[in-house]
Amino acid sequence: MENRDKRIYKVTLTGGIVNMLLLVFKFVAGVLGNSAAMIADAVHSLSDFLTDIVVIAFVKLSSKPADQDHDYGHGKYETVASSIIGMALVVVAVLLGWGGVEKIIQVAKGEQLEQPGVIALVAAVLSVALKEWVFRITKKVALDVNSQALEANAWHHRSDAMSSVGTSIGIGGAVLLGKSWAVLDPIASVVVSIMILIAAFRLLRQASGELLEESLPKATEDKIESIVYQDKLVTDIHHLHTRRIGSIIAVEMHLRLPGDITLEESHHHATRIEQALRAEFGAGTHIMLHIEPVKVNESTGQQVNGATSR
Repeated sequence: MENRDKRIYKVTLTGGIVNMLLLVFKFVAGVLGNSAAMIADAVHSLSDFLTDIVVIAFVKLSSKPADQDHDYGHGKYETVASSIIGMALVVVAVLLGWGGVEKIIQVAKGEQLEQPGVIALVAAVLSVALKEWVFRITKKVALDVNSQALEANAWHHRSDAMSSVGTSIGIGGAVLLGKSWAVLDPIASVVVSIMILIAAFRLLRQASGELLEESLPKATEDKIESIVYQDKLVTDIHHLHTRRIGSIIAVEMHLRLPGDITLEESHHHATRIEQALRAEFGAGTHIMLHIEPVKVNESTGQQVNGATSR
């Protein structure tokens, strides 16, 4: 756990430093280069910097072990962090989009926008390169340590990179095609805002599902059942309940074993099943097994299993 936290802090700190440097450069470039899209992009970098702080704070809280008041640990803090990041993205997208729409309306009314300068284009291209690099290293660590909050932050970096791609196109077109094409700058900011909004809703959908105790995907539940059925004595699984608690999953189920084996033998089978599930889904997987004897038809003496129920 300590190594996991260190890796999360290290890659998040790296992203924070990049965000801080880009934040300053983008604002300066946006002001000096008369680019609304670049200033909007700078606001996005500011949100990235703030969410880096959120990730560091909440991952620290989520890594706390279970205690008397939190029997299932503190993993939901990561889900809360993902929700905050998603909401921050929504705010950024709305601000970017609204600012761009206002500029477009001005052009439609016959007003002339200032042509952005080359410095704004340089800032946009540099942002694309740096934020894509930060996205890749953050995503890799997120997958390695199974951190939802860090993965959400990685996609926040990617959204900033994509916004800079749109900004580069808009600013580049306005710079290269002349002042009459300056409207490409705000158009780029609107396109970028839509992309950010889509990413935000994706994050919020995932986080809300976890906060509402949504079951794991069917493919994951099928994998759980296939692992359990590797024990040849298990004849039925029912009342399977699954959910995610931050970076770990929780699995609860009833399963049937022969009624004529001893309690100790039943315990050994349950232990082996738990070990197999943790080997697949992680050592921190919460597992609760309820063992029931196989039903026997009294008139025929044959085993009877109920239908699998979730």
